[in-house]
Amino acid sequence: MHKKLLTIFIFIISISAFAQNSSFQIAILKYNGGGDWYANLETSLPNLIEFTNRNLGTKIANEQALVEAGSSELFDYPFVHMTGHGNVVFSNDEAENLRNYLMAGGFLHIDDNYGMDPFIRRELKKVFPNEELVEIPYNHPIYHQKYDFNNGLPKIHEHEGNAPQGLGIIVEGRLLVFYSYESDLGDGWEDPEIHNDSEATRLKAFRMGANILSFVFLGGEL
Repeated sequence: MHKKLLTIFIFIISISAFAQNSSFQIAILKYNGGGDWYANLETSLPNLIEFTNRNLGTKIANEQALVEAGSSELFDYPFVHMTGHGNVVFSNDEAENLRNYLMAGGFLHIDDNYGMDPFIRRELKKVFPNEELVEIPYNHPIYHQKYDFNNGLPKIHEHEGNAPQGLGIIVEGRLLVFYSYESDLGDGWEDPEIHNDSEATRLKAFRMGANILSFVFLGGEL
């Protein structure tokens, strides 16, 4: 079977499994360049998984996987999360692998943990040279799954005081990459003593994260 057709088949199975409340695993993207891809690794995504399973009735595996940008194992995970504070570098082979993964049905959520922005914008141009990051409108389904965010992304952690933006890459009408900029959802997912965020702030972060997972795996429906 042609590799692209095979990967599409795998993603269809994975998405169907989510809809039927079967267990599956999501992954963190490991990248080169010196940036801390491992930021928030201990508690952030595990806490989001626990919240989503409890409130959306999903059965996501408690442990997240780790996958490198150039690995064929990338195609095993329909949802990949990426974060960090600093430099990001994709080789040409890694950029091609990421592009093939996303075009075959995968999804990448990038959460800027402060300091990543100029680097990830540069590297995304390697992945999609002919596409631009665009702001996702507030009426987009990603903001209106189980939880409504009528003003877009919530502000979780202050960096430079800029308003949060939900940016994305859309190809042939499908959102492939969602980039949460100046929001820092991942900080809100961490254990409360790490950043001392209020429960109300953390709840916003968890609800937005659950919306992202719901949008990806349920096709915009709940």
